[in-house]
Amino acid sequence: MIYVENEYARLQKVVLAASEFGYPEKVRTDDLRFLAPEAVTDNENSKGKDFREVHPELQQRWEQERNALEQVLLKYGVEVLRPRMLTSAEKQAGGEDGYANFFVRDPFFTVGNCVIEGSMRFLHRRGEVLPVRNIMQAAVYPEDCYYVATPRPEIAQPDDPSLGPGPFLEGGDVIVMGNTVLVGNSGLASNALGVQWLKKFLGKQGYTVEMVRLHPNILHLDCALGLIRKGLMVVCPDAFPDGVPAVLHDWEKIPVTLEEASILATNGLPVSSEVYITDPVFSGVGERIAAHGVQVQYIDFRISRSFGGSFRCSTQPLLRKDD
Repeated sequence: MIYVENEYARLQKVVLAASEFGYPEKVRTDDLRFLAPEAVTDNENSKGKDFREVHPELQQRWEQERNALEQVLLKYGVEVLRPRMLTSAEKQAGGEDGYANFFVRDPFFTVGNCVIEGSMRFLHRRGEVLPVRNIMQAAVYPEDCYYVATPRPEIAQPDDPSLGPGPFLEGGDVIVMGNTVLVGNSGLASNALGVQWLKKFLGKQGYTVEMVRLHPNILHLDCALGLIRKGLMVVCPDAFPDGVPAVLHDWEKIPVTLEEASILATNGLPVSSEVYITDPVFSGVGERIAAHGVQVQYIDFRISRSFGGSFRCSTQPLLRKDD
């Protein structure tokens, strides 16, 4: 079965990210404004190389982080699927733009019984869905569900800082709340044309799709907002220039600062309404969540977070549904 009911229903089947990154040869510094300064410097100093080559010890720790997350998920009965690694041909096809196979949340996403391939804005991520296609064939094709793809983005002029009109639509921007779907737009990832396409498709399935403007230094909506269980969320109010979406006004808020959001304080992962995974660096947030009767599991995810993503970014559910 393929179905995602909301962000906090019981997680039953999930795709867990691999850990591959090839640095672009041309660094677009403005597009890295969501990263810590040391990560921007690392991109500038490592142009055209593979992260494994530049930082072999960090590569090992990065892989251990994802393996630790897998073990916790398995403990709670979650079926975990892993993407294959990039082929040498796929890496070469990235050319000077580099390549990525590191945050499976973004190249595709699931809403209800609709599996949707996204349309990535960053050039090094344009082929990131490819290592997931074998999972689509094995786990999605046989099921009674939709499987569609966002239109391929237009090719921009080399000097176009916007990277063209898109459409851009990335899973990190997509928050599922039953028949309501929120889609973030900061200028770094999903854009209005991507949201327009999603409205056209999901509107026919009975969904309401709402675009949410974000602070320009926030990469995705899930870097500013995390739903813990019905009525409870962790949120960065300063990340929303138009205010927190009206559909969430009655929810109890665990607020974090823009600085905390920038290091992924909202990007934890609910296993269910009773269990939540986050990084020990956010133990203060975890304690406030635990005060609401939610069990908090801690996993050190500092290497993953250095790339601009954390637990939600590293996972993409195929089945999240309460029995």
